[in-house]
Amino acid sequence: MIVTRFAPSPNGPLHLGHAYAAIVAHDRARESEGRFLLRIEDIDGARSRGEFAEAALEDLRWLGLDWDGEAIRQSSRIAAHAGALERLKHEGLVYPCRCTRAEIAAAATQMGPDGPVYPGTCRGQHIATDRPVAWRLDMAEALRRSGPLTWQDEIAGMVRAAPEIFGDVVLGRKDAPGSYHLAVTLDDAADGITVVTRGMDLFASTHVHRLLQALLGLPVPVWHHHGLLLEPNGHKLAKRRGSPSLAQRRLAGEDGAALARQLRAGVFPGDLTLGAGGYGGTGTIASSSLSGQP
Repeated sequence: MIVTRFAPSPNGPLHLGHAYAAIVAHDRARESEGRFLLRIEDIDGARSRGEFAEAALEDLRWLGLDWDGEAIRQSSRIAAHAGALERLKHEGLVYPCRCTRAEIAAAATQMGPDGPVYPGTCRGQHIATDRPVAWRLDMAEALRRSGPLTWQDEIAGMVRAAPEIFGDVVLGRKDAPGSYHLAVTLDDAADGITVVTRGMDLFASTHVHRLLQALLGLPVPVWHHHGLLLEPNGHKLAKRRGSPSLAQRRLAGEDGAALARQLRAGVFPGDLTLGAGGYGGTGTIASSSLSGQP
């Protein structure tokens, strides 16, 4: 049975891009009589606010979307995230790091999907852990143990995993035992997700998630990276840029079900367009085989 999920972070109001992503996940499950789950990813410290979580539930109902079971709170799984991090520590796959973003930016010699690639300053060093530290994956050692990996995308086809483009990513934050990469991978496994639907902006992250699945012995889903709704300047919709929220539309009396039908039909409000889905650009290899052809 197909199981999908929509997993918003309650650090701001939902916008049309979230609506489109939720509809894709909802319809992918419903068309096959599968299950559609809702997970609130509320471990982003003070930025995660209860009012945004409640508004998200109202927005989804307004769009005419329903989900199976109660909404899952990611914060209820912090202990599981911590347990997985401890396992990786025990296996010598992560190391502590005290470097600041400014220090990393100054020392980095290459850029990755998340910005400057960590230059390995703390790797192999004795770093005291009496104060909060970040825990980074030793990427070279992780790849040595995992061997070559692939993952399947419903749009891109077979993809050869290339997590090394991220360098030694953070898996444990100073303020939380699980970074996005670790938490979402563990939670998708716990929820039994079989098809991970999400936007193209997260395509590259899947390389890391596939590696973590191999290291932790987790099931491997299929992915579906759809296009993003884009503004006329080519930017994706974003909370931080003040993109019009679903709540504003809902409170203004707009018909949410009609809006959902428009989005399904590819009719987007204003000057919005839908970007391409499926291929992640630099550092990814998508093909119908493992021949290495881009």
